[in-house]
Amino acid sequence: MTNSNASFKPTLGLLDATMIVAGSMIGSGIFIVSADISRNVGSAGWLVFVWLLTGFMTLTAALSYGELSAMFPKAGGQYVYLKEAYNPLVGFLYGWSFFAVIQTGTIAAVGVAFSKFAAYLFPSLSEKVLLVDLPYLHVSSAQLVSIIMVVLLTYINTRGVKEGKLIQTTFTLAKLLALFGLIIFGLLLAAKADIWNGNWADAWSFGKLEKTEGGDDLVFVGEALKKTSYESWFAIVGAIAAAMVGSVFSSDAWNNVTFIAGEIKRPERNIGLSLFLGTLIVTIIYVSANIMYTAVLPLNEIAFAENDRVAVAASKNIFGNAGTDVIAIMIMISTFGCNNGLILAGARVYYTMAKDGLFFRQVGFLNGNGVPDKALWIQCIWTCILCLSGKYGDLLDYVVFVVLIFYILTILGIFRLRRQRPEMPRPYKAFGYPVLPAIYILLATAMCVALLFTKPKFSSFGLVIVLIGIPLYYLAVANKKVAKGES
Repeated sequence: MTNSNASFKPTLGLLDATMIVAGSMIGSGIFIVSADISRNVGSAGWLVFVWLLTGFMTLTAALSYGELSAMFPKAGGQYVYLKEAYNPLVGFLYGWSFFAVIQTGTIAAVGVAFSKFAAYLFPSLSEKVLLVDLPYLHVSSAQLVSIIMVVLLTYINTRGVKEGKLIQTTFTLAKLLALFGLIIFGLLLAAKADIWNGNWADAWSFGKLEKTEGGDDLVFVGEALKKTSYESWFAIVGAIAAAMVGSVFSSDAWNNVTFIAGEIKRPERNIGLSLFLGTLIVTIIYVSANIMYTAVLPLNEIAFAENDRVAVAASKNIFGNAGTDVIAIMIMISTFGCNNGLILAGARVYYTMAKDGLFFRQVGFLNGNGVPDKALWIQCIWTCILCLSGKYGDLLDYVVFVVLIFYILTILGIFRLRRQRPEMPRPYKAFGYPVLPAIYILLATAMCVALLFTKPKFSSFGLVIVLIGIPLYYLAVANKKVAKGES
C-alpha cells in the first residue's frame, strides 16, 4: 500500500546516524587492500601515509558536507546539493551514476565479499561451486548467497526504518568492537620487535615491490623504478593515486547519511556531527589497523598475502590457525552491516529523483511503513543483476574517477552557493573554509589527473557511464512535460 501524501518520519538520533556513517564505510576493504597499496608504494611509512592522506581527505569532505546538510536537511543528500548548487542536470548525472553502479555496484561487491568469507566456514558456499552452468549464464553458490543477502536486507528495510536502524546499530557496534579488539590483541600479543624494526628501518623509500622470476623470494626494485617510472614527481603522484584507489573505496559511502536527512532528528545538527564522528572513528581504526599489520607481518607478507587477505595473515599470527575463522566471522558481520546501511540510504536518492520527475514515478511514494519500498526493490533488482554479471568489481574500478569528480563538484558547490546565495541560513559552516575545502579539491583533482594517465581505461569508461545520463535526463524531462500536459 502506497501513500502519495506520506512523508518521512524523523526517528533516527545522533548514535543511529553515526552508526550509518561508520557502518556504511567499513566493509571488506580494510582487510584486503593494504596488500595492493604496499606493492605500489613499497614501504611501511608510505603505506600508513596513504591511509592518513585518505583519512584527511575523507574528514575534510565530511566536515564540508556538514554545511550543505544543514542548508538542505532533506532526503536525497548529494543529489540535492548538486542540483541546488548547479542545475538539475548535474544532480541527475550523479543520481544516474549512483543507481547505475556507484551504490548498486558497491552493494553487489560487498555482498559477494560476504559470501566469499562465508565459504571459509561453509565450503559449499564457494564461488567455485556452480549451481547453473550455461553458455551465457554461470551462477555460483557465492553469487546466490549474495543475492539472498541483498533481498533479505531489502525486505527488512521495507518493514520500516526502525528495523533497519536496529540492524545497523547492532552490527556496526559489533564490528567496531571486533576491529578494535583485533588491533589491540595484535599489538599486545603478536607484535615482534624484529618485524617492526625491519619494516620501519627504511620506512620512506618509495618504489614498487615485485616478486623475482622463478620463485617466491621478493626483491625491492625501488631504485630501478626511480630511474624509470618514478623519475618525476608526477610519476610519484601517479603511483600514490593508484595506491589510493583501494583506500578511497574502503573509506567511501560516508555520505550515505545525507540521503536519509528526512528521517533524522534535528538534521541541521546531527548530520554534520555524525559525519565528523563516523569518519573520525573509521579513520582511527584504519590507520591503527595498518600500524598493527606492520607490527605483526613483514612488509613482503603484507604485499603478497594470499589473495591479498592481509587481515587473515595477521590474524593467523595473532590467534593461530583459528585466525582464519575469526576474520571470516568479522568480515561477515562487517559486510552484513555495511550492506544494510547502503541499502537503507540508497533508495532515498531514487525516491527524491522520482519526486522531481526524473525517475520512475511509482518510486516516489512511501508505503504504509513510511519507507520508499519500490525504490528499495528496484535497487535490489539491479543489484542482483550486477551480482549475476560478475562484472561489478570492474565497474567499481571504472567509477573511482567519477566518484571523486562528484565529490569535487559538491565541495566546489559550497563556494558557489556562498557567492550566489549568501542570504541562505547556514546553521553550520564548513570547518576550515576556505582553506580545507580548497586543499581537498586540489588533492582530489591531482588524483583524478593522475588516474587519467595511470588508469586511462577505467577513467574513460567511468566518464562514459556518466555521459550516458545526458540523453536519459532529457528523455526524463520530456516525459515529465508530457505527464504534466496529460494531467
